[in-house]
Amino acid sequence: MKRYEQFPHTADIGVRVFGVDLKELFENAAFAMFDLLADLEGLKGDIVKDFEIKAPSKEELLVDWLDELLFNFYTKSIIFFKFDVREISETGLKARAFGRPVASNKNRLKTEIKAATYSDLKIVKDGSGYRVEIIFDV
Repeated sequence: MKRYEQFPHTADIGVRVFGVDLKELFENAAFAMFDLLADLEGLKGDIVKDFEIKAPSKEELLVDWLDELLFNFYTKSIIFFKFDVREISETGLKARAFGRPVASNKNRLKTEIKAATYSDLKIVKDGSGYRVEIIFDV
């Protein structure tokens, strides 16, 4: 199963993300966002950051997760390249992200993303797992 695919959107960037379960869906959504932000191929690093997030619904949890990662990207200058969701429910997650400083990798940056949005956001479960379409404000 592919992690994600990009789809055309008028002014922003849209991605369709896939996962066999919610854990993989959230990991792949984070990967998709950072893959749009920067060239992740072959990236390695020693920064490890733990996250614990709670929200009223799985859709809000997804946006909060992505926005928290973006906040760390912009305020702490970390490019994350690997994501490990350790626990997840409809309203909470515990995860770990692995990254490296942006400073030595400015040449890898591709697209500026301001935020994940709630525009038409709905996590869907079907026969092959989960999928969601996310619109990123650029």
